[in-house]
Amino acid sequence: MKLKGKKLLVGAITVSAVSSPALAVSADSAYIFNTLLFLIGGFLVMWMAAGFAMLEAGLVRTKNVAEICVKNVSLYAIACIMWMLMGYNLMYSGVDGGYFGQFFSLWSPDDAATLVDGAKVDPTGYSAGSDFFFQMVFVATTASIVSGTVAERIKLFPFLAFTVVLAGLIYPIQGAWKWGGGWLDAAGFQDFAGSTLVHSTGGWAALVGALILGPRLGRFTKDGKIKPMPGSSMPLATLGTFILWLGWFGFNGASQLALGSLGDAISVSNIFVNTNMAAAGGAVSAMLVTKAVYKKVDLSMILNGALAGLVSITAEPLTPTPIIATAIGGVGGALVVFAVPFFDKLKIDDVVGAISVHLVCGIWGTLAVPLTNDAASLPAQLLGIGAIGAFVTISSTITWVALKATVGIRLDGEDEERGSDLAELGMEAYPEFGKGSQKF
Repeated sequence: MKLKGKKLLVGAITVSAVSSPALAVSADSAYIFNTLLFLIGGFLVMWMAAGFAMLEAGLVRTKNVAEICVKNVSLYAIACIMWMLMGYNLMYSGVDGGYFGQFFSLWSPDDAATLVDGAKVDPTGYSAGSDFFFQMVFVATTASIVSGTVAERIKLFPFLAFTVVLAGLIYPIQGAWKWGGGWLDAAGFQDFAGSTLVHSTGGWAALVGALILGPRLGRFTKDGKIKPMPGSSMPLATLGTFILWLGWFGFNGASQLALGSLGDAISVSNIFVNTNMAAAGGAVSAMLVTKAVYKKVDLSMILNGALAGLVSITAEPLTPTPIIATAIGGVGGALVVFAVPFFDKLKIDDVVGAISVHLVCGIWGTLAVPLTNDAASLPAQLLGIGAIGAFVTISSTITWVALKATVGIRLDGEDEERGSDLAELGMEAYPEFGKGSQKF
C-alpha cells in the first residue's frame, strides 16, 4: 500500500521520500511516529461508525431509527470480536499471503517485556497492537455498508449473523488476496485503502442481501411507480456525512502505514488534501447534476455525492494532483445521481443508496487508479474487481440463502408496517412523536 522512495514535488523543491541523514529520525522515533499514525487513523475510522449510524438514522423512517442504531452499535462490536478471534490471523498469518491462514487463532498483543535495549517487537517498525487496531476498524466499515441497504425490513439477529460471517470469513479472505500478500498482490492489483477490498465488498454483500430480502412494502407499486419514503431527519444524515468525511482522513491517510520519515510525512499530507478535494468534487458534482436533471437540488444526493467522491479516491489517494483528485471525486458524484434511480428501476430497494455509493463508485475508483499510478494496469484492476466481486457475491448468496431458509431474514408484514423499533425492540427512538406518545 505504500510507495517508498518515490520522488515527491513540493512547491519548487523535489524531495526524496528516503530521508537524508540530516533529516532522519532515530529508529525509536520512527517506531513511535508510525505507531501513532496507526492509532490516530484507527480511532478516526472507528468514529466513522458514528457517521454511518447517524447517516442511516436520518435516512430511515422514524419508526425504524432506534433499531438502526442498535444494528450499528452491535455490528461494530461483533466485527471487532470476529477480527480478534479469526479475521486478523486469517487475513495476515497464512503462508505466502495467508488467504487460508489460521482459523480461530487469537491475536496476541505486544509483550512489553521483549522491548529490551531498544529491540522492537515488530520488525516493520510499528507496534503489532496498533496494526491490529487499525486493520480491525476497516472490517467494521464493510459491515456498516450492508446495514443501510437492508434497513427497515430485515430482522435484527439474522443481520448480525451475516455480520459474523462477513467479518470473520468473507472480508479477511478476499482482503488477504491483496493486503495479505496473496495472488492479487502478485498480479499487480492496486487498491491503496480499499475502494474494492472494503467498499465494493460491502456493496456486493448489500446488493445480494437486497435482492434476496426484497423491497420494503409499498416501495414499488403494481403499476411500476416508485413510492418515495422520506427519511426521519436530513440534519442527522448531514451530520453523519460530515463525520464520515472527517473519519476518511484516517481511512486513507493512515493507509500510508508510516510517518517515520520526511517522505512519509509529505505523502500523508498529500493524501489528506486529495481525500478532501475528492469529497468536495463529489458533492459539487452531485449538486450540479441533480439541478440539471431534476431542476431541483437534492440534499440526499449531495450527501451521497460527497461520500461517492471519498469512495472513488480511496483506491489511490496519493498519486493524483489535487485537481485530478477533484475530478475523480466529481465523476463519482455524478455516477451516484444516475445509479440511484437505475437500481430503483430494477426494483432493488436500497434505503440509503449504499450500493450506488460504495459498489458503483468503488469500482470506478479502482478503475481510475492507472490514470495516475504507473504501477497499476487496467487488466490487473479488472481482475481484482471481478475476482473479489465473484467471491463476495457467491459467499454472500450462500450466507443470505442459508439464513433465509433456517431462521428467516425478513420481518412479517404487520411488524414491518408498525416499524422495527416496536417489533424488534419494544421501544421508539422518538416516543413523543410516535405511537408511544399516547402514553404521555
